[in-house]
Amino acid sequence: MSELTWAESRMGRIVAEFDWSKNPLGPIESWPTSLKTIVDVTLSSKFPQAVIWGPEFITIHNDAFLPILGNKPLAIGRSFADVWAEAWSEIGPIAEKAYTGEPTYIENFPLRIRRKSFDELAHFTFCYSPLRDDEGKVAGMVDTVIETTDTVRAKQIQDVLRRELVHRVKNTMAVTNAVVSASMRHATNLAEARDTITRRIDALGKAQNLISASDDGVLLHDVVVNALAPHLDRDERATISGPAAELTSEQATGMSLAIYELATNALKYGALSVEQGHVAIRWTIDEKKALRFKWRESGGPAVSVPSRTGFGSRLNNQIVASYFRGRAETDYQPEGLHFELNGSLAAADQA
Repeated sequence: MSELTWAESRMGRIVAEFDWSKNPLGPIESWPTSLKTIVDVTLSSKFPQAVIWGPEFITIHNDAFLPILGNKPLAIGRSFADVWAEAWSEIGPIAEKAYTGEPTYIENFPLRIRRKSFDELAHFTFCYSPLRDDEGKVAGMVDTVIETTDTVRAKQIQDVLRRELVHRVKNTMAVTNAVVSASMRHATNLAEARDTITRRIDALGKAQNLISASDDGVLLHDVVVNALAPHLDRDERATISGPAAELTSEQATGMSLAIYELATNALKYGALSVEQGHVAIRWTIDEKKALRFKWRESGGPAVSVPSRTGFGSRLNNQIVASYFRGRAETDYQPEGLHFELNGSLAAADQA
């Protein structure tokens, strides 16, 4: 084969100019025709390929193979085992199999390699095909390969997002079902039930919009402001304070409904029902991510303990508390309703 053909590519020129006399393969003119032929085909290919020849696994690759190597030195004339020393324990047996005459095709094969300044997990789809010399004996192999790292990572992200979507939908449906069922049980007539369900589901929908707008967790401050705002005629009617706190989607949904219930009750019967009433919302977080959340009403009508426990109290004291793996209590102080939640910011049950 003419070296002029090889010289049409960068690797072709390097192969043609390489001092093969000092290499186990020997001078190009001494190469068997079969080796010259496959090298010519490989160097002319636009698909990433490398020829590995002889017992020393001497490598000759084309231009398209360069991105596979990354910042590694050129592999021309080097042992394939040395080029991929960090992964040879995994790919060496596959290469040995090709040298016995058995081809191997593997998709999205994970390999921890070092082709930059750090180790990375990369994925490759490749085929090791045996190569025979002029006498028909297996003398090497050709590595035809494409990197699929981006594809694999995209699929992994897609799988995570799909599982999260299913999880969120199941959780939302469960909360919605509880809201509808409880509202129907505690309503005195159909009109009241319809109005209560509509308002509670609207609050749930707003919470979901807030969650969907965030790529990561949802800030507790945003949840409180979002759920409380529709109940305030003036911003100064409420004081909100506390350190940055990130909630899971379930915690954000529960807390949003809890604030909605507290604010609705305050607007109907409590501090927000009169001009001078005020609500103070504060929370603290310790070094172990323990959350202490307080709702305090003042300046409103005198408070008395209700004759029956409604869904709002059960939601706040039991359901919402469970999302934070803690406990909650509603205290009907004469000067104003107090609600306190003690729990953890650690993620709730991920099942």
